[in-house]
Amino acid sequence: MRDRLLRDGYIILAIVFVGLRLFSIEPWADSVDAYAYWTTRTGDFYATAETGRIGAFLYSPAFAQALAPLVVLPLAVFTALWTAINFAALWWLLRRWALPSLLFLPIPFEIISGNVHLLYAVAIVAGFRYPATWALMLLTKVTPGIGLLWFFARREWRALAIALGVTAAIVAVSFVLDRSAWEQWMAILRSDLAGAGQGSIQTPGWYLAVPLLPRLAVAAVIVVAAALTDRRWLLPLAVVIALPVLWMNGLAVLAAVVPLWLARSRAVEHRIPAPVARATEP
Repeated sequence: MRDRLLRDGYIILAIVFVGLRLFSIEPWADSVDAYAYWTTRTGDFYATAETGRIGAFLYSPAFAQALAPLVVLPLAVFTALWTAINFAALWWLLRRWALPSLLFLPIPFEIISGNVHLLYAVAIVAGFRYPATWALMLLTKVTPGIGLLWFFARREWRALAIALGVTAAIVAVSFVLDRSAWEQWMAILRSDLAGAGQGSIQTPGWYLAVPLLPRLAVAAVIVVAAALTDRRWLLPLAVVIALPVLWMNGLAVLAAVVPLWLARSRAVEHRIPAPVARATEP
C-alpha cells in the first residue's frame, strides 16, 4: 500500500506539472535551460553564448544536433516533453523514493529549470554497464567526464575505450556536419577556462565561487579512491565537484548515490555467509 501510494502520488504530480508546462500556465511555463536547448532550432547555436547568461546554449554542437528532432516542436511542447524526461529519469533512479526526494530542493529546482543533471545521474548509474553513457557528460559540460578515471584506475581498458570511442565517433560525425559550430564552441571553452569556469552574476540560483582547477583535482582524487576501494556511490559526488559551475541544481546529480549505495549494500549482504546451524546434541 505504501509503495503504491508513493508511486501513484509521483505519477499524478508529474502529470500535473507536465500539464502546467504544456499549457503554459504561469508561473510554471518557463524553464530556463530547456529554453536554451530549444533556441538551437535556429541553427545558430551560439548566437547569444556567454557562460552564465540566462538562456544561452553552451554545450557541444553534437548535443544540439541530437536535439534537432525535438526542438522543431513548439516551445511549450518541448518544455513539457523535457520536463517529462526529467521526471522519468528521477523515477528510474529512485522508484518509490522519487516522491520523497522532491523534498531535497536541488531536485525540484532541477526539474523546474530543465538542466541535464538528472540525466547525468542516470548516465553514471548506467555507465558501469554501458560506458558509452559517459559521452553525455563529455559533450555537454565536459569536466564531469573526469569520472572516466574510474575505469583508468581499475584498468578496465575496454570500458574506457568504449566511452572514449563512442564520444570520438559522435564528435567526428558532428564535426563533418557543422565544422563552424565546433570552432565556435572550442572558442567558448577557451574563454570559459580563462575565466576559471565561474559563470557570472546572471547564473540563476545559489552557486559556490570556487575555482574550477582545484575542484577538478579534488574530484580526481575522489574518483581514484572510489575506484580502488570499489565505492561506486562516491562517483556522483566527484561529478558534482567537477561541474564547471558549482551551483545548487548541480546537487541533483547526487540522486545517483541512492541506487549505487543500495546496490553496494545488497552485494555486501550476498557475500556474507549464512550462519551455520549447530547440530543438536543427541
